[in-house]
Order: sequence, then C-alpha cells, then structure tokens
Amino acid sequence: MKVLAAQQMREADRRTIEQGTPGDVLMARAGAKVVDFLESEFSPLSQQRVVIFCGTGNNGGDGLVVGRLLKTRVASLQVVRSADAPGPVDREATIVIDALLGTGFREPVDGRYAELIATINEQFPRAKVVAVDIPSAMQVRADFTVTFAAPKAEMLLDPRAGNAGKLIVADIGIPAEFLQSNLELSEPRDFAPLFQPRKRDANKGDYGHVLVVGGAAGKTGSVAMSGLAALRMGAGLVTVACADSSRLVPELMTQSLDAVSLERMTVLAIGPGLGMNRELVSKLTHDAKIPTVIDADALNSIAGTDFRGRGVETVLTPHPGEMGRLLGLKAAVKVEDRTTTARQFAIDRNVCLVLKGFRTLIAFPDGKVWINPTGSPALAKGGTGDVLTGLVSGLIAQTPNIGLAVRAAVWLHGRAGELAAEALTEYCVLATDLLTYLPRAIRELL
Repeated sequence: MKVLAAQQMREADRRTIEQGTPGDVLMARAGAKVVDFLESEFSPLSQQRVVIFCGTGNNGGDGLVVGRLLKTRVASLQVVRSADAPGPVDREATIVIDALLGTGFREPVDGRYAELIATINEQFPRAKVVAVDIPSAMQVRADFTVTFAAPKAEMLLDPRAGNAGKLIVADIGIPAEFLQSNLELSEPRDFAPLFQPRKRDANKGDYGHVLVVGGAAGKTGSVAMSGLAALRMGAGLVTVACADSSRLVPELMTQSLDAVSLERMTVLAIGPGLGMNRELVSKLTHDAKIPTVIDADALNSIAGTDFRGRGVETVLTPHPGEMGRLLGLKAAVKVEDRTTTARQFAIDRNVCLVLKGFRTLIAFPDGKVWINPTGSPALAKGGTGDVLTGLVSGLIAQTPNIGLAVRAAVWLHGRAGELAAEALTEYCVLATDLLTYLPRAIRELL
C-alpha cells in the first residue's frame, strides 16, 4: 500500500480535482466514509453522544460533513469550531471526533488549537477518539484514524505515530495512478503466497540449506537462536558454524568456526555473536554466490569499508547504532533521518537494508522503501535480532522472491512479538518466545 507525504497527498487531491471531481465532492465522500466507520464500530449510533472538533481548513470541512450526516442519528451532537469562543463541552460524550488539523499543519501548534487538542486528550473520560485523516498535529491521542486514499507518512513514522491508534484507509475516489510514492506499507495479505500448503511428496532438500556463521567463544547463544529460528521458519536444513556446539538443539548440524564451508549451502547468515572478524567476513561475503544475510558483528566488520552487495541477494539488518557505524558516524541514526538514510544506503551499496527499530524499514536498491507496521517494546531485549536473522534466512531459503521473503520475515517477527507481549506482558518476553508465537502469526497471513 502506498504511503504518501503531505505534499504528495495535496498533489493527488489537485490532480483529482483537475480531472473533474470537485473538492466539495471529495469532502462529502470523506465525511460519509467516517460515518460509515462510526456505524460499523459504534452501532447503534442512536445511543452515542458525539462531540466533533472542527478547524478552519479542509479537515474541519470534513468534520462539518460528519456533523450534518450524524445530526438526526445520534443521541446528542455538539460541534465545536476552532473559531468559536471557548465554552463548555459534553464531558459525557462517548465518541469524540478530531477534525481540527489535517496534513497541512505546521508546528508549533499553539493558541486555540493547542487548547482544543488538550481538551480532546483530557476532558472525555468515557469517549473513544476518532481522528479524521490524521490526528491533529500528531498530538491528539486517537483510538482510531480514518484516513483517505492512502496512509500518511507522519502517522506511521513520526515518534508520536502511536497516537493514530487503529488505522482505517478509506477510498474516496482518488485514482490509484495519482498516488505516487516510493514509500509503501507492508500488509499481511502481501505474504500469503509464501505460505501455501506444501506438496505432499516434499523433502527437506526442497526448502533450502541455511548456514549460520557466528557464535565465538562465550557467544554461542546468538547462533543457537538464529539457527533454531531458521528451522522454525521452515528451512529444510540448517547448519551452524560456531566455537561451541554444546548449546545447539539436536536438529541443527554443525561446522567448526575455523573451517567454514559453503558447499551445498543455499543461504548464508553471518554475524550473530561472531565478534569482530574482518578477515572471515570479507572472505565469506566474497566467496558466497548465494543469498547472504549480514547482521550484528558482521556489520561492524564491514563498517568503514567500501563494501558493496549483490543487490537484493545481500541483506543487511542493522539496528540504529550499527547503521551509524556503517555510515561512519559516532552516534545512532537520528529518527527523522531513517527513511532517507535507508533508501540512499541501499542504492549506494546495492543491498537490501533492514533498518530495525520502531517501524522497521526495508529499503531496496531500486529506491523503494517499505514500512513494517508490526512490533512491540517487548522486542527491546537481547537475542530478538538474532531470531530475526534466522527468520529472514530461513524464509529466503524457501523462495526465489527474496524481497518478499525479507518483508514477510520482518512482519512475522514483529507480529510474534505483539502476540507474545499480549500473553506474557512486554516485560517477560524472551527472544525464544517469539518462536512459540510464530505459528499464530503465520496463520494470520492465511
């Protein structure tokens, strides 16, 4: 699904109007879509007390349409305009609609708008908040956001993106060819083709052989988790090259870290627990003619070099600190720089870049960037990145569509984290717990 910046959305609106759809028609459609959502989520509307906050721009116009459509259908309705003098609001409201500021807002937000945003956030103890198109200034804490035509970049990538709540994308008749962007949102339906029933006469050789290289002395837990994750993801065979194989599950085959062989392997994953080893990383990445996933210490080992990949077959999975080192910086990549940084690095270095963090980004050498919507603070724990490395390499082993496999593995990793947190709390999830909830995440794709 395309994700648009504010300027791109305004351009799509302009072209739609120029093509013959009046602006007031688009506004009427937008208001009707919000009411459709309210009917589906809060039925019966006749029992709902509604307060609508409207600004002076197009977003406020959408809110006024909603008010006209709801006037005779709800128990009570109050419309608060930003231009009106301050007055009492219905604190017993069950639904509050935020239509103060749209995508054209500019910070800082102060004065009357700041007061009204605070009112929405603080004065309605019983209400669910529904934002129209985008939470005002990304400061309104919405339970739902009904956005139009496409998600907006702010509501996915802004540090306050959680304020959007559950996102509903409504079609108001803007032609798809006008929604131009090289930023997209991964959706679970994208990945269903990767998880169709396997043929009845399948054998382990049909699903690839992953080699995970890492696990220097004292760090073999990392590759143990990566190898197990690759198996759980469905790879037919997994071999782990590490310093000590005593911590590995019996399903994993082993090699010595001193004599790594790529023979008969179909995917290479290198880095978890490896320690700085520029010589080994350089040799393996040079010799490997198979898809390669580079993580953790292998990323640090190529930092400061002119390393270039083989397009989408070379997958790098840095967290912000590792990304900073790859760029020669002393600090982690700043949040506001992530999209531009990921895209340019993937192009310049000819790699598929998985930049981990809140809303993990997957950037490809053609300049396209995908936003991953799944994840949880429960993933902020040692070992979860090693599990991701295994999931990515294990799924790549099973399909020629590497880009789709990478995106799917990232989505599943995040969703398994969400499911684990629901069951165990965000505090108690361990990295290996993700593999327990992976099957449930896969079933959701189907």
